[in-house]
Amino acid sequence: MVSQLINEFDTLGLYFGLAGVFFFIGMAIQDVLKKGNVPKFGRYIVWLVLFLGCSGFIAKGLIQVFWQGAGVG
Repeated sequence: MVSQLINEFDTLGLYFGLAGVFFFIGMAIQDVLKKGNVPKFGRYIVWLVLFLGCSGFIAKGLIQVFWQGAGVG
C-alpha cells in the first residue's frame, strides 16, 4: 500500500515537474522573442514547435494510461 502511494506520488511529481519546465521554457522563449524583435512568422513557428513538444508529452502520457488500463503494458 505504501509503495503504491509512493509510486503514484513520484509519477505525479514527475508530470507536474515537467509541466513546470515547459511553462518556464515558454516564458523564456516569450522573453527572447520580444527582446529580439522576431517577425510574426518566426514567432508562429517557434510557438508551433513548442506546442508540438508539449502535445507529444501529453499524448505519450495518455497512451501509457490507456495501455496500462487495458493490460497491454
